[in-house]
Amino acid sequence: MPFACHRGQRIHYTVEGTGPLIVLQHGLLLDAASWRECGVVAALADRFRVVCIDSLGHGLSDKPADPELYGQAQRAGDIVAVLDDLGCERAHVVGHSMGGWLAVGVARYFPKRLASLAIGGWDFQTGLPRGNSGPLTYSAFITFARRTVPELVAWVTPDLEGGVRACFNALDQLDGAEDAVLASRVPVLLWNGREDGPHDPMLRFAEDNGLHAMSIPGDHLGALYQNGAVIGERIGAFIRQS
Repeated sequence: MPFACHRGQRIHYTVEGTGPLIVLQHGLLLDAASWRECGVVAALADRFRVVCIDSLGHGLSDKPADPELYGQAQRAGDIVAVLDDLGCERAHVVGHSMGGWLAVGVARYFPKRLASLAIGGWDFQTGLPRGNSGPLTYSAFITFARRTVPELVAWVTPDLEGGVRACFNALDQLDGAEDAVLASRVPVLLWNGREDGPHDPMLRFAEDNGLHAMSIPGDHLGALYQNGAVIGERIGAFIRQS
């Protein structure tokens, strides 16, 4: 069971397939296995070496409660530590939701480690959804998640909640995100479910800046779990054509 060590933390990852290296980074409350469960890995592993990383605070990776360990630069460094562990200089980095935020972090802090960038379910201009009362709070998020997707929250016991909260709160780090994406000098794909909040603004951003875009049916999680095989196939096509 492979782990990379970075800043004293163990980061778990899985590897399947052979070919050019693709890193898949999951969203909040999910884990590396979620990419296999939704069909993305199967759609890619016949042509690519697919690496799925458990983000800090999730899966089999360490789960410290200290918020100082969850900054974007440090966690982008976790992804790079996995690349180093595999002996790979560059990778195609794919992220969804929080994973999209992490992918932007790689573009910002480690752009030379990117071969391409695919960001899904994340608006890197505005970040977390906003309502009439302001930005989404952790309390509102976790309450909603426990009510609507209890199977995804069951693992968040009181002793682990500090890490999940720190993950969520770190997502407001948006400084330099737009510039990092545009300055990455690699092919960029913005992909979103049509019923997901980031869909329209990210589609406009892609059109305005000559980036690739992928629009698929579904909402934030539905797009991934109902159309994972399609997402994998189209991301694979984007990488092969890049």
